[in-house]
Amino acid sequence: MIMTKIDQTNLPQHIAIIMDGNGRWAKEHAIGRIRGHKMGAQAVRATVRTCREIGIKYLTLFAFSVENWGRPAAEVEGLMSLLEEYLAKEIKELHKQGIKLKTIGQIDHLKQSVKEKLALAKEMTANNDQMILNLALSYGGRDEIIDAVKKIVNDNANGKISSGDINKEIFSNYLNTAGMPDPDLLIRTSGEYRISNFLLWQLAYTELYFTDVLWPDFKKEDILKAIASYLKRERRFGLTGEQL
Repeated sequence: MIMTKIDQTNLPQHIAIIMDGNGRWAKEHAIGRIRGHKMGAQAVRATVRTCREIGIKYLTLFAFSVENWGRPAAEVEGLMSLLEEYLAKEIKELHKQGIKLKTIGQIDHLKQSVKEKLALAKEMTANNDQMILNLALSYGGRDEIIDAVKKIVNDNANGKISSGDINKEIFSNYLNTAGMPDPDLLIRTSGEYRISNFLLWQLAYTELYFTDVLWPDFKKEDILKAIASYLKRERRFGLTGEQL
C-alpha cells in the first residue's frame, strides 16, 4: 500500500478522535460486540503510535461517554475490562515512547480497579513530554460545561474571582482540558456526521473530518489521509483569506 505523504511543517498540534463503529464492525463480521471493541483497541494502539511518530503533541480519544453507561451491563463491564487490559499491556510502551497519559471526564464514576490502574499509569508517565495521550472517559461536553460553571460560581462566592474577570480564557481554565490547546482537527469514523456531546466548547474552530471507515479498520494510512486533508484547508478563524 502506498502511504499518504504529509507536510510535517504545519501539523495539527492537537487531534481529537471520536472512535466509532466497533459494534457495526462486529455485526459485519458476525462476532460479539466485545470482540469488536477488542479490535478497536488495536486501532487505538496503531493511532497512538502513528501520532507519536509524526510529531503530534496532543491526542484526545473519546473512549467512553456518559451516555455509554446506559448500554447493557455486560457490554459496559466488558469495556471496563478492556480498558484495564489496555493499560496493563500498553503503559510500559507509552512510557518508553515518552507519552504522558491524562484523562478527562467523570473518572470517579469508573470502577475502582480501573481508577487504580489509571492512577498508576498517570504516575508512571507524569514527567514524559513527547506527546500527551488524553483519554475521555465517562465524559460529556455538556456535563463538563456545567461543572465549569459550578466551579466559577463557587469561586465567585468565595471571593476568588469576580464576574467581571470572566472571559473565554478564564472559562477555558475551568474545563477538563485546562492547559491544553483546543483541537485543531477532529476525526470521526464510521460515517456518522455529528460530534455527540464531545468537547463542545473546545471544538469552536476545529477542522472536522469524517470518514466511512469503521474504527477497527482505521489504520495508519487513514489518519495520514485525515491530516493531509487538514493541511489543505485555510483556517481563517472568522477573518478573510486576505487578512491571514
